[in-house]
Amino acid sequence: MSCMVKICGINSEDALLAAMSAGADALGYVFFPPSPRHISLNGASTLTERVPDSILKVGLFVDAGDEALKTAIHAARLDVLQLHGSEDPARVREIRDTFGLRTMKAIAISTADDLNRARDIYDGVADFLLFDAKPPKDSALPGGNAVSFDWTLLTGRTWKSDWMLAGGLTPDNVAEAVHISQAPWVDVSSGVERTKGVKDARKINAFVRAAKGY
Repeated sequence: MSCMVKICGINSEDALLAAMSAGADALGYVFFPPSPRHISLNGASTLTERVPDSILKVGLFVDAGDEALKTAIHAARLDVLQLHGSEDPARVREIRDTFGLRTMKAIAISTADDLNRARDIYDGVADFLLFDAKPPKDSALPGGNAVSFDWTLLTGRTWKSDWMLAGGLTPDNVAEAVHISQAPWVDVSSGVERTKGVKDARKINAFVRAAKGY
């Protein structure tokens, strides 16, 4: 099964060109300073000039205020706002209505109950749901921790929102993850890095090829 691919944590020209050359469908900019993948507004603006309209530009935020969102949207010409904090459904709706852009709500998954909660609270509210593994207890980052969850929890489920699978995905396991979960999208960051925060072009290419079944 082939699926769409988002490469998150794009913070350099080399990473951008590698992702676009490999055939990524979406690029993620992390606007969260504690992350090793954080990118400045100027950096995102410069990179975005090279991105065609056919590739989605996604901004990742953690409990950001409207002014921070507005500034980043303008700088990076974002298409999708990825909300990776404690944003409740009302805040997700407010952001979508205020800025007129698609929203993506990240959901930390460990058990089936977490998916049930996502269905009851966020499904149909956010345009995308991003299912990521719960971070380790000692992690300061809400995502990008190279941790996966049981993909069979997603098998056979249907959603009103479009959705992505994330968490611990690599070029070696993404094909299996897609086969088991039937994910229409996959999202990767640490799984295609040479060192923390630095993307590896060969890993990006291998990931996209595996995800898309080439």
